[in-house]
Amino acid sequence: MKLIIGLGNPGLKYQNTRHNLGQKIITDFVQANHDFSFQEKKSLQSKLVEIGQGTDKIIFAISTDYMNNSGITVQKISQYYKIDSSDVYIIHDDLDLEVGEYKTQFDRGPAGHNGIKSIIEKLGTQQFHRIRIGIGKSTNNIPTEDYVLQPFSKSELDIIDSITSKIFEEIKKIINS
Repeated sequence: MKLIIGLGNPGLKYQNTRHNLGQKIITDFVQANHDFSFQEKKSLQSKLVEIGQGTDKIIFAISTDYMNNSGITVQKISQYYKIDSSDVYIIHDDLDLEVGEYKTQFDRGPAGHNGIKSIIEKLGTQQFHRIRIGIGKSTNNIPTEDYVLQPFSKSELDIIDSITSKIFEEIKKIINS
C-alpha cells in the first residue's frame, strides 16, 4: 500500500498559489487518470481517493489542514492504513528549484520547507519519498512567506503545464512499482 499526498493549504483563497502546487498536481492527476473523486475524511484531516485493493491499494490525498501541519495529516493516514514511511510519497513546491524543474528524492532533510519539517517531526523519520517541484525564488525581495502564497504568473503556469505530463509519469512509476 502506498500514500501519495500533495501538500498545500485548504480553501479557495490558497487554491492557485505556489504553495498549493502539490495539491494541484495530485488533483489534476486523479481527474485525468481515474474516474474517482476525492472524499473528505475529517478524522484523517484529508480528502482521499483509494484505488486498488489490499496491499496494492494506492491512497491519493490532499490535506484539509494548513501546510505547516502537513505532518499531522500524513501521520494520521499512515497510521490508519498502516503505511510504512518508505511507501509515503510527498509532492510539494520547492523554492530551491526553478519553475519547470523537479526532482524525485528519498531520505532527505526539509531544506527549510515547513510542511516537510512537520512530516519529519510527526513520522519520526525523513525516510519517505518526495517529488519536489520548482516554484523559484522571488526576484522582487518579497518575503518567502508572502511569495509562496502568491499565484503563478501566466508564463509560469505555462511552464508548469509543460512539465505536468512528466510529473504524471513519475506518479505512474510509483503506482506501478
